Order: sequence, then structure tokens, then C-alpha cells
Amino acid sequence: MPAMTYTEVMDHVAQGFEGLGVFVLAVGTLWSFLLAAIAWRRSGHARQAYTLLRQALGGTLLLGLEILVAADLVRTIAVALTLNNVLILGLIVLIRTFLSFSIDIEVSGTLPWRQGSATGASTMRQASAKMPPPKHLADNS
Repeated sequence: MPAMTYTEVMDHVAQGFEGLGVFVLAVGTLWSFLLAAIAWRRSGHARQAYTLLRQALGGTLLLGLEILVAADLVRTIAVALTLNNVLILGLIVLIRTFLSFSIDIEVSGTLPWRQGSATGASTMRQASAKMPPPKHLADNS
């Protein structure tokens, strides 16, 4: 087996990031719906479950976008550094940044720089923390 070149290795690294991004999107989406279903079952309030779903799914999208931007950066900088690719990367990052801001504002209701944390992982963690307690524990309080 011949030795891989630096470009080939970096292309595989970028593919790894892309695979990870898709995995995060798939698992995070399933997790978001599971959280919402559990919240609906525990609280009996569809509105609360819907709000939790939106926040968890928004966090999933933000985290997935962050990972996919990393893949684009590796591919452009380490694999094919041409002016055309850098311009395309710039456009992709602009679009994904706009999407991230839009999703973050939609989920949190505030501008990203007016809140403590604005990452996909922190948004998902906040959504999970809002899970209502099981009914038998809520009734005892």
C-alpha cells in the first residue's frame, strides 16, 4: 500500500468532519424528538414539548453547522487552496453564519451576543436541562 500524501490525508480528515457533522445532525434530531416526547408525556403540555423540541433541534443544527464549517475549512485550506475555493468557502461560511444567527435568535429569542453562550452544544444542554421531572416526582413537591 503506497504512502498517502498530505493532501489525501487532509481530504480524509475533512471527510471525517463531514461524517461527524451528519452523525450529529441525525442523532441530535432523534434526541430532540425523544426529549420532546418525554416532556410531553411528563408535563402533558404540548406547548412545553414543542418549545423544548425547537430549542433542542436548534442546538443540533447549530452544532452540526459548526462541525461542517470545520470540514470546509480543512478541505479548502489543506486540500485545495485556490482563490476560487477560498471565495466559495467565504460564501459558505457567510451562509452558515447567517443560518446560525437566525437559528440562535429563533431558539433563544435574543441576539447571540446578548447571551452567555451561543454554541450548538450549549443550546442542546440547556434544552435537556429544561426537561420536566416525571409526574410522580412533580406531584410530591
